[in-house]
Amino acid sequence: MPMPTIRDVAREAGVSIATVSGVFNNTRRVGQATRQRVLEVAERIGYRANVTARNLRANETRLFGFSWRPIPADSFSPVFDRFLQAIAEAGARHDYRILTYPSASLEDEIAFYEQMMLVGQVDGFILANTSLGDVRIRRLLDAGFPFVAFGRSNPEWDFPWVDVDGAAGIEIAVQHLIGCGHGRIACLAWPERSLSGAHRLAGYRTAMTQAGLNVEPAWVARAENQYGEAHAAACRLLGLPAAIQPTAVVAMSDLMAIGAINAGWDMGLKVGPELAVIGFDDAPVTRFLRPPLSSLRQPIAEIGERLATMLADLCSGRPLVERQVLLRPELIVRESCG
Repeated sequence: MPMPTIRDVAREAGVSIATVSGVFNNTRRVGQATRQRVLEVAERIGYRANVTARNLRANETRLFGFSWRPIPADSFSPVFDRFLQAIAEAGARHDYRILTYPSASLEDEIAFYEQMMLVGQVDGFILANTSLGDVRIRRLLDAGFPFVAFGRSNPEWDFPWVDVDGAAGIEIAVQHLIGCGHGRIACLAWPERSLSGAHRLAGYRTAMTQAGLNVEPAWVARAENQYGEAHAAACRLLGLPAAIQPTAVVAMSDLMAIGAINAGWDMGLKVGPELAVIGFDDAPVTRFLRPPLSSLRQPIAEIGERLATMLADLCSGRPLVERQVLLRPELIVRESCG
């Protein structure tokens, strides 16, 4: 059976060939309803547009697609910065380039995947910030399109991923604090919807239980990964009655840990000697804080290399040496632990 052509799409959608071309190449203004109808027809009849001469010759673009949510102006994301650099450098070693696309919403991101698959503009995708029931992963699995992910999702979904063992990392951090003499250890946790947050919180509870320490319900304070929310949550922790007031806080990110440090100073505590704080990510700024922040360092360069290698192998039809990889973070101890 011959492959569907642009003429077939135009005829089925009831539009001109120029309109179809404009949708796929973004060369003309097309109404949203018309654009959606063209894309739906193209998917239904199995049309794939080739956008370069190389596509026609080799059926490949040597491009990986990567979409992300813009970071708020009052925040920072050292992991994202290092991750983007890591996949760009690792992809180049495999003769691939990264096509990036900022997505303001989940719908916007999915639309990016849909269009890139339809026009054949990338050979595969790299995903990040995964979650349970992740609709992006489900869509790409159903489409049979090559992709890899920085992060896990539903255990029963079989897809290639690399992730950091957040549970093991937080266990290491709590064990270090216990070794320093702390028994009242609090956790600045992410909201319940966060999958990586759930793993990290499980590590906190495991370490406390193994040490024979009870966890006061008030010691788990949830907040978004934002400085203001983390600072407020830490103030609530440090405002608990003296008998259960934490002497140490482990945070799920360095940004949250900075909120805890400043909350300690604001409440008259000497951070380090009187209040120990450990973060997660080991952002470059952590060593310049007062006191310098202890933190869990993620092996971002290795993650980027493994993901790029996996995706290059998938796109080339080579079997994967490893399909799912869990890497341990490293605790970097500085003066914030006392």
